[in-house]
Amino acid sequence: MSLMNVGVSALNANQQALTTVGHNIANVNTPGYSRQTVYTNALHGQNMGNGFIGKGVQVATVMRNYSALLNRQSNAANAIHAADTSRLQGLMQMQDVFKGGDGSLGAAVTNMMNAFVDVQAAPSDATGRNVVLTRMSELAARFHAASNMLEEQDYSTAQQLRNNALLVNDKASQVARLNNEISRALATGHQPNDLLDARDQVIREINQYVQTTQVAADDGSISLFVGGSQALVLGINSGQLSVEETKEYPGSQRMALYFSQPGGQQLELTAAMVGGGEIAGLLKFRNEDLAEGRNLLGRLAMTIGHELNLQNKRGLTLNGQQGGALFSLPTTSTGYGNITGYSNIGPGAATTQVMDASQLKPSEYRLIFEGSPVAPVLTRMSDGKVFNATSTPALNMANLGTGFKADGLLFTVPNATAAVAGNSMLFKPFSTAASEIEALVHNPDELAAASALTANINKNNTGKLQLTQLGANDFTGIPAAQDPVRLTFDGAGQVTYQIYDHLSSTWSAASAPMDYTPGQPITINGWSITLTGTPAAGDTVDVANALDFGEAFRLNAGNAGAFLDLRDKKVFDEGTTLSDGFSAAMAVVGTRTQSVQLAEKLSSTVAKNLEMDRTAVSGVNLDEEAARLLQYQQAYQASSKVIQIAQSLFDSVLNAVGR
Repeated sequence: MSLMNVGVSALNANQQALTTVGHNIANVNTPGYSRQTVYTNALHGQNMGNGFIGKGVQVATVMRNYSALLNRQSNAANAIHAADTSRLQGLMQMQDVFKGGDGSLGAAVTNMMNAFVDVQAAPSDATGRNVVLTRMSELAARFHAASNMLEEQDYSTAQQLRNNALLVNDKASQVARLNNEISRALATGHQPNDLLDARDQVIREINQYVQTTQVAADDGSISLFVGGSQALVLGINSGQLSVEETKEYPGSQRMALYFSQPGGQQLELTAAMVGGGEIAGLLKFRNEDLAEGRNLLGRLAMTIGHELNLQNKRGLTLNGQQGGALFSLPTTSTGYGNITGYSNIGPGAATTQVMDASQLKPSEYRLIFEGSPVAPVLTRMSDGKVFNATSTPALNMANLGTGFKADGLLFTVPNATAAVAGNSMLFKPFSTAASEIEALVHNPDELAAASALTANINKNNTGKLQLTQLGANDFTGIPAAQDPVRLTFDGAGQVTYQIYDHLSSTWSAASAPMDYTPGQPITINGWSITLTGTPAAGDTVDVANALDFGEAFRLNAGNAGAFLDLRDKKVFDEGTTLSDGFSAAMAVVGTRTQSVQLAEKLSSTVAKNLEMDRTAVSGVNLDEEAARLLQYQQAYQASSKVIQIAQSLFDSVLNAVGR
């Protein structure tokens, strides 16, 4: 009977080992499954007087091959990789808005500006004027299409964020339920391997959306924390995440991740606090990358629109009227804040207004009130530049109420004295410019191609003067009707001017001498003339109001030439020309995309390596399992043979006794 018992114990142990190997093989492709191994120990032998005789074997437990350290490292790396991947996917889509080619915004800008060539050649020809107006309408349509693409991406990103938060909440409740089941199972003294694997897999899936840290308890449960210390899962209880508009800037559509605390309180978690996971990547993309895309696009629309509007107002239409705006643009943008009792709409709202389009920066701005007494601090969010009381110009509560100028914008916060320390405001001056730009002029006669000034180089001059450019910043400095201005050169690099008084038919006294440099503008009372060549002593040039010449002003294409000169005017970031503005925006988006792409490749490599390390410990190797299958099969057959021999011996004893 002892031999029989030994054989039966061996048979049972090997059968359980075979079952475990089969279980491993069956789950070779199951996500999160950890290879299991049967551990056995010998039954205590019985003292037979002449020594201890063994009584067989028993299964001690079934253990899973698992490393908590490697599992946590893999989860953290996968979370960071998921954040980089989701952000990269968003940037790759945003690049489609800033792509080159014939259908791009850059091509539309170039085509519109080049269309002024025909207007300059034939200023009274309606065909060339109509082409310019058509190109303007096409440019506005391109801006609208680009803005719509960003809006669609913004909407889909917001929806994905909300869906991810719901998924995390569902999986957190699964972890809490598994914690309960695992705690009960551990009371038996053995680990519920498959339940532990299931929980680890759910935690791994949670880290795809939001990075967590985990703390194991004595009862076998695991608590998960997000944002550093917020308990997403605590034992058998789970918290809730939600994605909503930030409460710091109501109405701004800026998103934030919120953790619901017991008692209904919500704690805002920034992308930096979340760390990794798709939610962190999407928040960073929506609040930073997509915002920069909007700012670049809006600044482009705002600057081009303002420059062309100003230039058209400096010229004369075919009807002899001062030109008007060519594009409709948002005049002001609202500031969003959390000042108690402060309205973000209406006449009392904080606003920004464009004052100098050539100084605009593609950025949002944050205004924070701090200190005692309260003082405002304005920060350009794109690079962190600060405007405060020590800046030039200085920022204080007084000039903030009347209007503070920075980066070509006028920031106005009426009733700023209502702010207290800790209040803040967010300004988005370019968020709607691309969607709101519209071509206003549809009548070719209203294109102000003629200059309000005309110049005449005296035919009796003996020098070699040539006119290259003539224009005015506005109409206030243009010579009055019938009051021309005469420039007289001394031949030694100096020039003076006189103003003719038609009432007395006399010239005024000569002005103080000014330096003349060929190719450099000569500026007088708000208008300028640029000449090239070398004048002789006594050479003169007369500049007059174009309307003094009646119908002849129609042939004046001076302002059309000024429109063409805008192509090379440096209006972006104090160094980029208008025609290169879109290329510069493409470069910014491309550089940011490339940077995130490199980060994604690095995090992908780290995540893959750590996952390989984890699976090297926990994964199922079919070759090893096949070898174990043969090993336990032979052991099982040998155990059966022991039982068979024991049965044969027992039968022999019975036969002997029966005789």
